[in-house]
Amino acid sequence: MPKRILVVEDNPDNRILITDVLTSLNYEVLVAVDGEEGVRKAESEVPDLILMDLSLPQMDGWTATGHIKSNPELQHIPIVALTAHAMVGDRERALEAGCDDYVSKPIDLRELASKLAQYLE
Repeated sequence: MPKRILVVEDNPDNRILITDVLTSLNYEVLVAVDGEEGVRKAESEVPDLILMDLSLPQMDGWTATGHIKSNPELQHIPIVALTAHAMVGDRERALEAGCDDYVSKPIDLRELASKLAQYLE
């Protein structure tokens, strides 16, 4: 049974690219377009991993990550931040918010595949 990954990403081009890559790696992909939907889908679907954009409408990725990680039934799910925030301190801020790892945009697909394997194998 394929591992299920929830992609929380508001940019349609990024969503399509990430979905295509994950599908080609034989993952099942769930999609949310903002932080609130991401939290709801995490609760209803309980994916194996979450790729979380940090700059999202409605509820940002930092806040959504906090909600997911504060839920005892979801806190085991690895969350990898996907973000264009690649300034000094952004990685630390993402990890402090509860993200387990961090990938900056533009996404290096080999790095992403490697991190997914690390958390899902």
